[in-house]
Amino acid sequence: MAENLGISVKKNQNFSDWYTQVIQKAELADIRYNVKGFIVFQPWSVLSMEKMYTYLEKTLQKKGHKPYWFPTVIPEKNLLLETSHIAGFTPEVFWITTHGNNDPIEEKLALRPTSETAFYHMFSYWIRSYKDLPFKTYQRAQVFRYETKATRPFLRSREFHWIETHCAHATKEEALKQVYEDMETTQEILHDTYGIPFIFFERPEWDTFPGAERTFAADALNPDGKVVQQPSTHVLKQSFSKAFNVSYKDKEGKEQPAWITCYGPAISRIFANVISTHGDDKGLRFPWKIAPREISIVLINPTETLRKKGKKIKEQLEKEEFSVEIDDSEKTFGEKCYFWELKGVPLRIEIGEKEHKEKKLTLFRRDLGKKITIKEKDLLKTVKSIATNFDKNIISQADQVLTNAIVIAKEKKAITEAIALGKIVQCEFCSVTNEGKKCAKWIEKETQAYVRGTRLDETKKVKGVCVICGKKASAIVYIARAY
Repeated sequence: MAENLGISVKKNQNFSDWYTQVIQKAELADIRYNVKGFIVFQPWSVLSMEKMYTYLEKTLQKKGHKPYWFPTVIPEKNLLLETSHIAGFTPEVFWITTHGNNDPIEEKLALRPTSETAFYHMFSYWIRSYKDLPFKTYQRAQVFRYETKATRPFLRSREFHWIETHCAHATKEEALKQVYEDMETTQEILHDTYGIPFIFFERPEWDTFPGAERTFAADALNPDGKVVQQPSTHVLKQSFSKAFNVSYKDKEGKEQPAWITCYGPAISRIFANVISTHGDDKGLRFPWKIAPREISIVLINPTETLRKKGKKIKEQLEKEEFSVEIDDSEKTFGEKCYFWELKGVPLRIEIGEKEHKEKKLTLFRRDLGKKITIKEKDLLKTVKSIATNFDKNIISQADQVLTNAIVIAKEKKAITEAIALGKIVQCEFCSVTNEGKKCAKWIEKETQAYVRGTRLDETKKVKGVCVICGKKASAIVYIARAY
C-alpha cells in the first residue's frame, strides 16, 4: 500500500510523467485554477521559494542593490519608446483596455512582461550626476507573458515569480563589470545555495535579449536532455537610455547617456530545476538551505510517551534554528517514510519504543538514502554535522551529471548523435555574429537543438574550423535542445 503513495515512473525513463507526479503528489502546485497557464502555488513550494528569495535578496543588498516596488501595469507609451524591445515582447503582452462596465480606459496598459520601460522612466527623474552612479536597484515581483507554447508548472507559465535588477552606469566598461558581478551572484545563489549546476554562456548575436547589446545567460540541464535558461544578464543598447532620457552630468558638466544593465533570476523557474536536478525515483530531494522543512520526526506507533519525547526533541532542535515537523499520524510506519521521502525532507528522525528504551535515535539521510543509529545525547552534534555536509553531497552529485553530459564533436554526425542522446555538444564554430546564423539554422533543422553561446574562459582556445561549414572557426560554442 505504501508504495502506491510514491512515484510510479522512473525519472530517467519518463521525465515528463515523473515531473508531473512529483508536483501533484508532493503538493507543490495545483493546476486546476481555471485560467490556462496560471497555477496555485501550494505551501510546500512557497516555503522553499521564500527561503530562495531570502538568500538572493540578502546577496543583492550586500552588493549595493536597493529594493523597490513598482506598479504591475506599464503604459503603452513606455513600451513604444524602445522599438526593438517592444517588438520582442508584443506577442507575449497581456493588455488592459477596459474598466468598470467595459468602458475603455484612456491608454492601454500592459501587465508587465518585464520592467525595463517602467524603471527607466523613473531613472530619468532620479539620476542627475555622475555622483549618483552606479545606481543599483531591484524588485521582487510577478511578470506576465502570454506564453503560446505548452505550459508546465514552474517551468513554463504565463505568470512567474522573479527578481529583476536594473542598474545605471557611467561607462560601458562599468556596465560590463556589473554583468560579471551578476554572473558571480548566479554562481553563489543558483549553484552554491540552490545546488543547481549550470553553464554561463554569452548568447550569439541573433539570440540577444530584445534591446540588448550583449546577453549572458545560465543554462541548467534537465534529465530529458533539454536545457533550461535560468538567470540572464544584459548590457542594454544606449537606445534605452536615450529613449527614456537616462543621462547624467559628467565631471566636466557635460550631459552623457547612461549605460544600463538588467538581470532576471526567476525564482519559480529556478524552483523547477530544484525539482528536476535533485529529485530521484522516490520524489523530491531538497538542499538543506532551501528545504521547506529540514527535519521530520516520525513516531512509530505513537503513544503519549512518544509524543512527549518527539515534542521535546522538536523544541531542542528549534532552539538551534532548525525547522522541524512531527508526524504522529495514525499512518503505518512505511506510509510515513514514503511520504517524507516524497516530500524531500533532508533528515528524518525515527522514534519508536525501542529507541525510547535504549535512549537512541534512528536517522535517515535523504542525500545518501542511508540510516544511522546514534545516542540520544549526540543528536545536536550529529544534526549540525549533517547540516554542514548535506548540501556538499547533493551538489557534488548534481555537478557530476552535468559534467558527464558534455561531449566534444568534430563533425556533423557526432553532433546529431550526441543531441539524440540528450547531451550538450561543444564544438568549434564559424561565428557567433549574424554571419554564423546560417550554420545555426542547419543545426536547428537537423537536430532540433540550438547554439546556446560561448563561454568567456574559452575565447582564446579556438584553433580549428567550423564543424558545420568548414570555414575558419572564431568561437567554441555549445549546442543543446532547450525549453
